[in-house]
Amino acid sequence: MTDATSQIKDTITKNDVVLFMKGTKSMPQCGFSSRVAGVLNYMEIDYADINVLADEDIRQGIKSYSDWPTIPQLYVKGEFVGGCDIITEMMLSGELDTLFAENNVKFDKDAADKIREANG
Repeated sequence: MTDATSQIKDTITKNDVVLFMKGTKSMPQCGFSSRVAGVLNYMEIDYADINVLADEDIRQGIKSYSDWPTIPQLYVKGEFVGGCDIITEMMLSGELDTLFAENNVKFDKDAADKIREANG
């Protein structure tokens, strides 16, 4: 196992929710990362943000690890959930709420409902 792979595995094992993204949760560096981080931030999810722009090995390694070609990538309880389009769809359908609830991840349900109202 490469150094990047073991680092990725360690990160998603030690944190309930992890977002591999371009930039950070407080300063996203691309629109797709900004959208997913914005949803998680608004829902008050406690998550680890991993800036793939800071480490080329992690940037390439996460794509291989998940067999998913794009960033951002969201993991919940060690499982790959998806990228921006999937997270957006799950948010709007309520599936993201269910995923967090089933995995005992605290989130602001009212905030989730407001996102859906604004995009309905």
